[in-house]
Amino acid sequence: MKVQVRGKNIEVTPALRDYVEKRLGKLDRFLDNMGEAIATLVVEGDSHKIEVTIPVNGMLLRGEEATAEMYSSVDLVVEKMERQIERYKGKLNRRNGRVLPNMVDNEKIDDEAPRVIKTKRFAIKPMALDEAIMQMNLLGHDFFVFSNAETEQTNVVYKRKDGNYGLIEPEF
Repeated sequence: MKVQVRGKNIEVTPALRDYVEKRLGKLDRFLDNMGEAIATLVVEGDSHKIEVTIPVNGMLLRGEEATAEMYSSVDLVVEKMERQIERYKGKLNRRNGRVLPNMVDNEKIDDEAPRVIKTKRFAIKPMALDEAIMQMNLLGHDFFVFSNAETEQTNVVYKRKDGNYGLIEPEF
């Protein structure tokens, strides 16, 4: 698997780049058809954070960890990605190998002065409701926007506080 390493507020040294590539490269043994992994290293104050995104069969696996030291963050995110891949494989096995579409990421909003500070764009592919729920759970998000394969409309599925799911369908 090819790994693209980027740095934000940090100089990515050859040793750090090699470490990230080596650790993330081990994920290749878990799944076939993994695309190019993108690892973004971010330093904010004393926090050393790594964000990893890996495309797999038209779906995105994503993990993020932050510690006081970048190498520890890398180790933790690799462990998180391994668990996520195992969950993904288990769910795929139960669903007879059906492939999932791309993900959506939550927008971050500042509580004091509400404004749009981040815009995400993603391809919406038609899928069944149960596929959308599986994708949302794999990402660890509370909601997921998708194109409903049955109605051909954009829908939102969300996790309710009681553990069940809700579906928002547009009405024109």
